[in-house]
Amino acid sequence: MNKFKMICLDIDGTLLNSKHEISSKVKKTINEAANERNIPVILVSARMPKGITFLQKELEIEQPIICYSGALVLDKDNNILSKEIIDVSDLKEIYKLASEHNMHMSLYKDNEWYIEEMDYWAKQESEITNINPTITNYRELIEVWEKEGTGPNKILCMAEPDKIRLLKEGTKEIKLNIYPSKPTYLEIMQSKASKTSAISVLQKKFNVKQSEIIAMGDNYNDIDMLEYAGLGVAMGNAPEEVKIHGNYVTLTNDEDGVAVALEKYVVL
Repeated sequence: MNKFKMICLDIDGTLLNSKHEISSKVKKTINEAANERNIPVILVSARMPKGITFLQKELEIEQPIICYSGALVLDKDNNILSKEIIDVSDLKEIYKLASEHNMHMSLYKDNEWYIEEMDYWAKQESEITNINPTITNYRELIEVWEKEGTGPNKILCMAEPDKIRLLKEGTKEIKLNIYPSKPTYLEIMQSKASKTSAISVLQKKFNVKQSEIIAMGDNYNDIDMLEYAGLGVAMGNAPEEVKIHGNYVTLTNDEDGVAVALEKYVVL
């Protein structure tokens, strides 16, 4: 009998290949695990809900999703299972720093993506995710959120690597979960938010033990779930510092790495 009862998959660099597509082999293997063996396949991403749900449709799976690297967990009917927000005081501080460095800053709340202008970075992100952002005045938006006692689930700063390093250095004293998801992206979430904290919410829902979870990922924000899962699978395209945290290194996302791992451990 198969010992794994939940599969947690990162999206970019893991599920998707470098053309931002799901290969037919990966699709077929996930379909077998989810629909023939009834193992929940959970998509776990820094993306917003609408950047994930269309991929679920393509995969023909109906399961909860983990958005914003764990800051928002939704069930298959879009009901909120858990949610973390960034305090407006922290948002103001990051906005000030990003403005000083002349960096792009995106704000994400629930299923909305806000930007101040459609610049190079926003266009690039829009093309990758197939989502159009809402252009708005941040000072007014922050004022509204302050009055409502709410804030964003995620802040994404995008810039050249040297500016990203500067901003990361400048935010060291701010108690938030801050990490580069690639050299040009700095992801910022509430300190309690992590992929692992979100997975533990779904673990209870599905009554699954830690040892019965497979997690697959390719980047620094995947390290916590690779270490937490019964089997942590690092992608062949992951940086070496990420690979050492997995129990197994599969092939790259352009070599159907997800399918290879599932065939080895699940779809036997």
